[in-house]
Amino acid sequence: MNTFLPVSKADMADRGWDWYDFLILTGDAYVDHPSFGTAIISRLLEAEGYRVTILAQPDWRKPEAFTAMGRPRLGVMLSAGNLDSMVAHYTVAKKRRHDDAYSPGNRAGLRPDRASIVYANKIREVFGDIPLVIGGLEASLRRFAHYDYWEDKVRRSVLFDSQADLLVYGMGETATREIAARLASGTPVGEITDVKGTAFIARDPSVCAYPKVECPSFEQVREDKRQYAVANQIQYEEHDPIRGKAILQRHGDRMLIVNPPAMPLTTAELDYVAELPYVREPHPMYDDMGGVPAIEEVRFSVAHNRGCFGACNFCSLAFHQGRIISSRSHESVLREVEALTHHPGFKGYIHDVGGPTANFRRPACKKQMKAGLCRGKACLAPAACPNLDADHTDYLMLLRKIRAVPGVKKVFIRSGIRFDFLLKDGNGEFFAELVKHHVSGQLKVAPEHCVNTVLDCMGKPHIEVYEKFRQKYERLNQKYGKEQYLVPYLMSSHPGCTLNDAVRLAEWLNKSGRQPEQVQDFYPTPGTLSTCMYYTGIDPRTMEPVYVPRDPHEKAMQRALMQWKRPEKRPLVREALYRAHREDLIGYGKECLLRPEHRKVPTSKAPAGKTGPGKGRKPTAEPVRKTKPVKKAGWAVAKPKKNARPGKKKGK
Repeated sequence: MNTFLPVSKADMADRGWDWYDFLILTGDAYVDHPSFGTAIISRLLEAEGYRVTILAQPDWRKPEAFTAMGRPRLGVMLSAGNLDSMVAHYTVAKKRRHDDAYSPGNRAGLRPDRASIVYANKIREVFGDIPLVIGGLEASLRRFAHYDYWEDKVRRSVLFDSQADLLVYGMGETATREIAARLASGTPVGEITDVKGTAFIARDPSVCAYPKVECPSFEQVREDKRQYAVANQIQYEEHDPIRGKAILQRHGDRMLIVNPPAMPLTTAELDYVAELPYVREPHPMYDDMGGVPAIEEVRFSVAHNRGCFGACNFCSLAFHQGRIISSRSHESVLREVEALTHHPGFKGYIHDVGGPTANFRRPACKKQMKAGLCRGKACLAPAACPNLDADHTDYLMLLRKIRAVPGVKKVFIRSGIRFDFLLKDGNGEFFAELVKHHVSGQLKVAPEHCVNTVLDCMGKPHIEVYEKFRQKYERLNQKYGKEQYLVPYLMSSHPGCTLNDAVRLAEWLNKSGRQPEQVQDFYPTPGTLSTCMYYTGIDPRTMEPVYVPRDPHEKAMQRALMQWKRPEKRPLVREALYRAHREDLIGYGKECLLRPEHRKVPTSKAPAGKTGPGKGRKPTAEPVRKTKPVKKAGWAVAKPKKNARPGKKKGK
């Protein structure tokens, strides 16, 4: 039976330890599952023969919380958790969140803001010059000087504020293994400067071990938005494990050196990492606190791949996991599924067989693994590259094998299906089986908008591609007698989206008979191309100006237009239509979004003692013609069918 790693002195004593090698510190609750970065890194180090302890969500105000298990022999590795701590704590409106799915009992406030910095500084306070490595999503996306939405300013690399020795970016297994081996061999942490997938600070740039390029300095990007856009584009262009160079960025009299990315794991390496001896559950110390809600999304799901060459501009995946795909073997996935069937809570449903994008199983094209990613080009947007390898056969075979595992009743796909990639597969067999076997009532896809100029800013395919997909999805559902709906994810207020564009999106939704119940506002998270556009007003790919909706009132109007039927949204919708000079959408036609305002119609008061039609009545409101709601096949209804399985929350 698999057991949790030590979280206390008592746990260490149970193992007969009076010392240990590495302290793994995390801003999340301790969940020993391969969907949590802390679990992967700790199990990987354990498998390498190191003694590892876990310190989850320590009280950062108390030094003794960090020293409860004593000083580690080799070093401390810390992560803010599976999310950037500021995203975990604040909505796009910068309001404090009241819950945290990665904390026990869904309780907010158990980690600090800017957790990587706060934790690292506390480690320096209590352990002095101990080797300190930061990693995880927060550190990865903040490795360069970056715009911080919450402070509305450019901050320097998190390495400087954290006082860490090394930063590991990306998924980190290869770099972590190499760093641990060097430390164990007695190499001073200051001499570990050539590990791919890491960043460090130096005064002499000649210590960089790789071909290098320098991007504008912290001071330059802080003062000049055009220089910020130049730096951002260089950082994206060189984020390639095959052809990418090291990137240098000066901060005052010191130099940030970011080594080239590590190569993606091979299939055998990814199998090994996925099958380490995880307990696959939250630590039992959280049982009395209500458990850790985040496990519910992944407990009966299987991740079969990594990386995403979809590379949407607003998504952090391309800048973290990279755009080259790694995938697990069928045998490894099947072993995991078979193990899930023995879980006491398993009821026959595999909730997802996915990853960053579910239907990616191989690199985008054959030359990618030899020459790297094409400079200045995207694989799928605005149109799919002619060299794209869109064969879904391997993924289809995997799904068929999982369906055949004894005890499995249904296999769903809930993580993102890239519909433009699916359409490039001329076979059509996968699309048919997706509809027949793998949709749990609703299929969620992400067109994001309907205006092509906005989609170009997003790095998404043009709306005609989505419409083609939707029509084929409807035909297949009719063919197989399925009543399954399509739920489009949509985004408001993305850079490039004007108020007129938002009105056009509302028109498109109205014609389609669809009003989304949830709307995602663009959230400027660290490091992405879209965040660069938001801050600078420049598209870093072209260096051309781009419109940015920053005013909170305009953003509220853009959001309201996507939910125009809600009574509380109507004043904002009406104002937006007038501002956009689209009064033609106020009326009684089926194309209209709003009815005219109710106007009081005065009437004469009848003389005393006389009554009759129209006499002696109170003023009446202008009549409103009733219309039936539009409903078209292929769109999700407002309320899901009874007993329908809930869909997975959007992750991208």
